[in-house]
Amino acid sequence: MAQAADLLVQDQLSCSICLDTLKDPATIPCGHNYCMGCIKGYWDQDDNTGVYSCPQCRETFTPRPVLKKNTLLDEMVEQLKKTGLQAAPPAHYYAGPGDVACDFCTGRKLKAVESCLVCLASYCETHLQPHYESLALKKHNLVKATGNLQEKICSCHDKALKIYCRTDQQFICYLCIIEDHRGHDTVSIEKERTEKQKQLGVTQSKFQQRIQEREKELQDLRQAVQSLKRSAQAAVEDSERIFTELICSIERRRTEVKELIRDQEKAEVSRAEGLLEQLEQEIAELRRRDTELEHLSHTEDHIHFLQSTQSLCVPPGPVDLSSITINPHISFEAVRKCVSELKEHLEDVCKGEMSKICMACRAIGIYGCSTETGEPSEARGTAAEVKTCFICMKPWQNKLRLICTHAFCAACLHDSVSRVGHQCPVCLKALAVVGDQPEGQMTEQYVGNKLFSITYNIPNGIQTEAHPNPGKPFIGIQTAAVLTSTPEGQEVLKLLRRAFDQKLVFTVAATDGAGDRVIYADIPHTRRPIVLRNPDFLQKVKAALSAKFIE
Repeated sequence: MAQAADLLVQDQLSCSICLDTLKDPATIPCGHNYCMGCIKGYWDQDDNTGVYSCPQCRETFTPRPVLKKNTLLDEMVEQLKKTGLQAAPPAHYYAGPGDVACDFCTGRKLKAVESCLVCLASYCETHLQPHYESLALKKHNLVKATGNLQEKICSCHDKALKIYCRTDQQFICYLCIIEDHRGHDTVSIEKERTEKQKQLGVTQSKFQQRIQEREKELQDLRQAVQSLKRSAQAAVEDSERIFTELICSIERRRTEVKELIRDQEKAEVSRAEGLLEQLEQEIAELRRRDTELEHLSHTEDHIHFLQSTQSLCVPPGPVDLSSITINPHISFEAVRKCVSELKEHLEDVCKGEMSKICMACRAIGIYGCSTETGEPSEARGTAAEVKTCFICMKPWQNKLRLICTHAFCAACLHDSVSRVGHQCPVCLKALAVVGDQPEGQMTEQYVGNKLFSITYNIPNGIQTEAHPNPGKPFIGIQTAAVLTSTPEGQEVLKLLRRAFDQKLVFTVAATDGAGDRVIYADIPHTRRPIVLRNPDFLQKVKAALSAKFIE
């Protein structure tokens, strides 16, 4: 009961603003008490509004109340200090979620500051005092407050875990050294911590160095992205301008052709109209004379007949039309044909140039390298015809070809995958490496003794463009290998099946003198079960497969 009363008094002597013991207590009109400095600072924030409120009950006051020191409360605080009663601790001294609570506090528990590995209990500052004052308790082992004390005690001997066994990599007590860990490499926890701390320092230095490298790469990448955006925008603007000029040029040529046709039409029509007029005049004159001759043939005056016949029988002087040849099927078919051929030629040129433009665009990459001149190397033809790596733009080193036909240096492709993921850096299709292995069969069978037998059969054939001597024959192969039926062996078997389907297990090798033949690529195989006992063998197989992105 006395303790409860003490806590009640402590709560009454606490400032709800600073959560500490009242200093120069002041009582405001609503009856609540605060430190003089706390309430003044709180109200100073309300000077611009002229309305002042209580932080607890929110009652408002206008004008600002005049504060006076509450001498009664001040004397109570001083008296309590003399009697040794502590004021209520700030709220953050109490244990909350995730904190270690004092095992000896009743009611609302305070945070524990240290734990005793002998008492297996945690204490706040007040309840920890006996461990500092009692001679018997001073010998107890105190550690920073922890909620998992049982984990620091040996489950066999109920002693503190103060030793680290490097042999078994576990914490033990002194008695464990005598019993289960005799002869093991053991050190004190403090010494092991010191060793690990050194290793941690080295690792941390590596991490910090890598962070700096990655930050530099991040900065370079951001700059590259901005440069790429600026370059792309400039390229778009230049392309728009060039295509606009090209369209205007074609429009001008179209107008020129149209004007040529119309001018020729106008000239020929004008010439034809002149000839038409002359022909019509001559026809009219001939018809007039024909009419006069008809009348003359019926006259009875012989003298008039003879006199008129002489003049009428002389034909009028006609226009010489003998040199004029009239084409009844005149047309501009030749012009139309020339324009059609121009269209087809332009389409072919555009198609070829667009192919080059597409290849040049795809060869551009933030992670790619440029030639010494700073410009991308010329990309012509299909991906299969390109003889350089699309990333470094240099001849292939350890060439890897993808199912999309794009080929890269092995190091360039691995670097690209580490940065942008399992996709082709050019066309962004899912990454799948393919080899030049000829067509064949792979069969596997469990043969007992925890072994799988793998049989490969690739018949003789003719080399393709992917092989050293296209068009020439090659000698096939029939061979076998073994794998363990362990989980790791079965995993490797599945990976080998994928590698075989992607034509990566075998290749065609050119030989001097003898015929070219099929041989194993660089993926390890064995026919001797004893080799499988080496734990590194399967790891080497998996590493070789991983290098070809078979994982």
